[in-house]
Amino acid sequence: MTSQKKQSKTLKIAVVGDIHDQWEVDDAIALKSLGVDLVLFVGDFGNESVEVVKAIASIDIPKAAIMGNHDAWYTATEWGRKKCPYDRSQEDWVQEQLDLLGAAHVGYSKLEFPEWNLTVVGGRPFSWGGPEWRFADICKERYGVTDMEESAAKITAAVKSAAGDAVIFLGHNGPSGLGDRPEDPCGKDWHPIGGDFGDPDFAEAISQTINLGKTIPLVTFGHMHHTLRHTKKVLRTSVFRSPEGTIYLNAASVPRIVENDGQKQRNFSIVNLEAGVVTQAALVWVGQDLQVISEEILYELSPSKL
Repeated sequence: MTSQKKQSKTLKIAVVGDIHDQWEVDDAIALKSLGVDLVLFVGDFGNESVEVVKAIASIDIPKAAIMGNHDAWYTATEWGRKKCPYDRSQEDWVQEQLDLLGAAHVGYSKLEFPEWNLTVVGGRPFSWGGPEWRFADICKERYGVTDMEESAAKITAAVKSAAGDAVIFLGHNGPSGLGDRPEDPCGKDWHPIGGDFGDPDFAEAISQTINLGKTIPLVTFGHMHHTLRHTKKVLRTSVFRSPEGTIYLNAASVPRIVENDGQKQRNFSIVNLEAGVVTQAALVWVGQDLQVISEEILYELSPSKL
C-alpha cells in the first residue's frame, strides 16, 4: 500500500545543469528547501573538479549523475594532458570523481528506484557531443567501447536489465534528432552555424528502448548551454516533446549562479512526474533566502492529455 501511495504522488525531480565549478553549500540547502525527491546531475562539474564532486556526493537526497567532457578535461585528450595540473602517474582525478559518486554515476549503467517503479539509465559518459567519435581513449580504456554502435549497445544493455516500467535517461549531451537549427536543444551554434550536434548512440539507444516497450517520460541532459554563441537575440530551446510523449529537457542554464544587486541567485530545472508522465518542467531561480524568486514554465501538460 505504501508503495502504491508513493507511485501515485507527484515525483518532484531537480535537474542540475552544467555546474562548471559553481556549487556552494547553499545549493544543497536549496534542494532540501525545494522539497525534491530526486536530483539528476548532467555533468561538467568543473575541469576534473574533485572537490565539487565530493560536495555533491555527500548530498543525502536520492541522486544520479553522469560525467561530462570537462570532467575528464586533463585526461581524455593529448592537449588536455599537456596542461594537466597534477602528476598523472601519481593521481587520477577522473577515477577519484567516479569513486566519490559510486553507484550514483549512471554512465553506461543504471540506478533503480523501486519505490517509484523507475530506473535512471545513463548515456555515454564524458560525451563531447556530435556525430564524431571523440574522447576515444577514455571510452576504450574505461568501458571497452570503441564506436557509436558499441556505445548504443552498452546503453541499451542497461535498459534491458532495468526493473522499472519507466526509464528516465540521463546524458551529458542530448540525443540527435531534436533539430538542426542552432537554437534547437542540441543545435550547433558555432561556425559553421547550424547542424544537429546530438549524440547518435544516445538516440539509437532511446529508439531501441521504445521498441522494448518501456515508457520514457524524460530524457535530460546539458552540455549545449542555453545562451548561444552566435547571437544574444534568442536562447536555446530547452524542451522538446516527442510524438510518444517523451519530454527532452536541456538543463544547461549557464552560469547557474548569478549575482544581482549583491544577492546570489541559483537555478535548478524542476520536473514533476505523475503516474509516469511529465506534467510540468520549469526553470526556477532561488534567492539567498532560499525562496523561489522566479519560475519559467518550460512545459506543461494540458489536462486533456492526463
